[in-house]
Amino acid sequence: MSYVSRLRTLVHKNLVLPGMAGYYRRVYGMNIGEQVRISRGARLDKTNPGGIHIGDYTAITSGAAILTHDFVNRRHVDVHIGSNCFIGFGVVVMPGVRIGDSVIVTANSVVGRDVPSNCVVMGNPARVVEQNIVTGPWGIRLDKGDSSEIKH
Repeated sequence: MSYVSRLRTLVHKNLVLPGMAGYYRRVYGMNIGEQVRISRGARLDKTNPGGIHIGDYTAITSGAAILTHDFVNRRHVDVHIGSNCFIGFGVVVMPGVRIGDSVIVTANSVVGRDVPSNCVVMGNPARVVEQNIVTGPWGIRLDKGDSSEIKH
């Protein structure tokens, strides 16, 4: 890895990522846990920002949308995402959904129902495809592969 790449990664991990979560906490009043990584391309609903609850060590990737309001039915409902979760690219989390701890939601899934802890969900509508998984920070699988490379 080149010097420029390492510097860019260092700046991003220490300034940009903590700044995004802090910005959402302070400006919008969202309930966001410790060490949460939110991509700049993620869309968190600002119509009902106090309705977003994200647990510690969760990653929300680019293109993901977390919705807390239903315009057609004129309702505002909370969304809860647990700790150690990974919300993939382009995922849509619908209003009122509760996602448990240690959940991986694969890319382009639409989550319209509650999701139990320790599972992988995918599809439209999202369905559980694997259960009893173990994840660490940001939804990184610990029950597969070499987990010794995980760095905080």
